[in-house]
Amino acid sequence: MPIDPDELPIRKKPTEILLGADLYAMSEPDLAERIALLEGEISRCRDAIDKRQATKNAADSFFKK
Repeated sequence: MPIDPDELPIRKKPTEILLGADLYAMSEPDLAERIALLEGEISRCRDAIDKRQATKNAADSFFKK
């Protein structure tokens, strides 16, 4: 029975970024996408840091005498 290509599941690119991966084989659009994903992750980390600092500052001001 022949396989219809339209019935095959769509393969998605992995969104996981491997630090230190070989960049030589990546195309320019792939590298641009990688940069965008990394910038998004950096932004997410900065937001988490800001929230932790705000929580710490609130706790410090609450427990000060």
